[in-house]
Amino acid sequence: MGLAPDALLPTDIDETPRKGETPRTLAQRLANEKAEAAAKTVAHRVELEGAFIVAADTVVAVGRRVLPKCELLEEAADCLRLLSGRQHRVYTGVTIVTPKGAQRRRLVETRLRFKRLSAADLDAYLASGEWRGKAGGYAIQGLAGAFAVKLVGSYTAVVGLPLYETMSLLDGEGYPVRLGWANRT
Repeated sequence: MGLAPDALLPTDIDETPRKGETPRTLAQRLANEKAEAAAKTVAHRVELEGAFIVAADTVVAVGRRVLPKCELLEEAADCLRLLSGRQHRVYTGVTIVTPKGAQRRRLVETRLRFKRLSAADLDAYLASGEWRGKAGGYAIQGLAGAFAVKLVGSYTAVVGLPLYETMSLLDGEGYPVRLGWANRT
């Protein structure tokens, strides 16, 4: 989008799905909670006064089953085996908090189908380590992009931040999203 954040504020929230919570509801709730946590931090930092806060969270699901953000090799292998040769959905919630405290939200749903992964695909991808910390055990913007047979929806939402929706939310709240575009080289 041509924007650089003034600060990155990691948040420490519990990302465990609630009983009966759907993947789409989970993605939006986590984005909201991250935005609220960041807003509390911003309230105590004078250099960030007047800041717009952007928070997002991505959930990969097969049906109602939410796949984890993988930290263990076996966890990633299980996810990739499940996704192999089948369709899944990626839900990305984005929440904007304005300097006046108003919240604006969007949820983006993308359908994605992976090729049937061979043992060589699986072994090589797992060896890359790229899966670590990624929802569903893959990063579409990296090597796993070669697994995507079909994508219907937003590629940037699968990466983790739906650019069109984020820009629209910021623009709608008066943030000058195109300010630096003319001076880009």
